[in-house]
Amino acid sequence: MFIGHFAVGFAAKKYAQRTPLVLLLAAPLFADLLWPIFLLVGWEHVRIDPGNTKFTPLDLYDYPWSHSLLMDCVWATAFALIYYAIARYWPGAVAIWIGVISHWILDWLTHRPDMPLYPGGPRFGLGLWNSVVGTLAVEIAMFAIGVWVYMRTTRPRDRIGRYAFGAYVAFLFGGPPPNVTTLIWSAIAAEVILVLWAWWFDAHRGLRDSFRTSPTRTSVGFSL
Repeated sequence: MFIGHFAVGFAAKKYAQRTPLVLLLAAPLFADLLWPIFLLVGWEHVRIDPGNTKFTPLDLYDYPWSHSLLMDCVWATAFALIYYAIARYWPGAVAIWIGVISHWILDWLTHRPDMPLYPGGPRFGLGLWNSVVGTLAVEIAMFAIGVWVYMRTTRPRDRIGRYAFGAYVAFLFGGPPPNVTTLIWSAIAAEVILVLWAWWFDAHRGLRDSFRTSPTRTSVGFSL
């Protein structure tokens, strides 16, 4: 699962409207934000194995600290508590907690049985990645719904809020890396870019309800 994780973050804006999108996206992506760092320091391992599944060549044989269900619960609780201690906003804390946990659930749907329940524990996975058509259908549908919910919840204040958001959506489609080293460094670079990019365009968008209640703003039609 890749863009499906982004779908969860985009959709969460409807529930936690005061929480910045960058945090709502970081929650379902949190395991993947940790993963390249843990690969780099040698705590986890991955192989490029063409044919491992029909959708991706990654052999995800060792990633218990970033991707096990138990550790995702730990990361989710820590992330949510830190956010609540700073923001004092329960809907945002709940959305963040659910978002982090959702990563394991969505990966369980798509991965072959390599998703650990806890470090050293049994592994699970339904293997949707063995169907390219099925994977694309599920991920694209989820992503479209998530983006649609975000668009129904917010609207652009200016061109940055419209076009930077549109470019971000288009950017999220890409191919697999050729080797593990490229995988690690491209993942780290992508994390920095995508996090800052989401913060940038979300700062130039406002809640649709605030536009409707403001006497100085009017809205016509439907916009990105």
